Amino acid sequence: MQSENRFFDDLAKMVNGVAGTVAGAGREAESAMRERAKEWIGRMDFVSREEFEAVKEMAAKARAEAEALKARLDKLEGAAKPAAAPKAAAKPRATPKK
Repeated sequence: MQSENRFFDDLAKMVNGVAGTVAGAGREAESAMRERAKEWIGRMDFVSREEFEAVKEMAAKARAEAEALKARLDKLEGAAKPAAAPKAAAKPRATPKK
């Protein structure tokens, strides 16, 4: 025959309560540590991912625009060089002395 022992029931309830309290304290400590880490990182002037991506996109656009302008400039300079070349070819050459 099994007897009821309130001591073990109370002990089990107490252990469950302690485990819940410890788990809650752990969650609270983790939350506090995260908040401290955010404050510490915030003071170090780091940028957020969104800001980084925005600047990265702006740099890519500026690079593409610079490349397009360079290609345009090369094309314009290339068109100007052939016009100057016939003038240089029209000059008479000096004959070498013997």
